[in-house]
Amino acid sequence: MKLKVTVNQVPYEVEVEVDDTPSSLPPVFIGGGSGAPAAAAPAAGASANAVTAPLAGSVRKILVEKGQSVAAGDVVAVLEAMKMETEITAPVAGKVKAILVEVGAAVQGGDPIIDIDPA
Repeated sequence: MKLKVTVNQVPYEVEVEVDDTPSSLPPVFIGGGSGAPAAAAPAAGASANAVTAPLAGSVRKILVEKGQSVAAGDVVAVLEAMKMETEITAPVAGKVKAILVEVGAAVQGGDPIIDIDPA
């Protein structure tokens, strides 16, 4: 199959061979897709009900305090990544057991932020 590809405003004609045989490799999902990654084990000091960062970024705001009651879906923190803010919500109702990060801290996706003791 011949294709026309433009790189840095320079057109190229390339020939591509399509392999229709099934692959033995598992599918790779990037950026969400239909193959959500498996849940990571909680970090040391965090329970299975810990609120985790859905993506890498920095902690912009913590909107709860230790001992505060929260409902499932309440916004408990705000992350900033690439100049965009993402609201982080409580996965379960309960009381805030511990705040595991400080405002300004850098976090990776899956890092625990707030630990909740379920009601």
